[in-house]
Amino acid sequence: MTRQELTDYIFDEYSVEPDYPFPRDDTSCVFRHIDNRKWFALVMTVPYRTLGLRKKGTVDILNVKCDPMVIGSLRGKPGFLPAYHMNKDKWITLLLDGSAPNEDISALLAMSYTMTAAKLKKRKEQKPEE
Repeated sequence: MTRQELTDYIFDEYSVEPDYPFPRDDTSCVFRHIDNRKWFALVMTVPYRTLGLRKKGTVDILNVKCDPMVIGSLRGKPGFLPAYHMNKDKWITLLLDGSAPNEDISALLAMSYTMTAAKLKKRKEQKPEE
């Protein structure tokens, strides 16, 4: 999945546009929940070498929040790395160079979206008026 395909997918699935919160960086963007403004995805362009990969050039990456129980098994798969610039216990990085399958990207986006959604508050049960 390319950056543009990802952006289109997120808009179609979650009705969210990219937000560019970094004043000196016009390429990195975040995708936030509309109600609580929490990030569920971060997209950046970084050099492969910054990620510890022996390739020349840069790559678009996607960081998503992920269940810690799932992260360990994903890190061994092509296209999945420990989170770049995020909490490595709760986030994971996916390469947007075709090495991470689109099905995994969409499933992990759904997980991240759910994990960062606003929590429903329990209402105190009101006693009926007598």
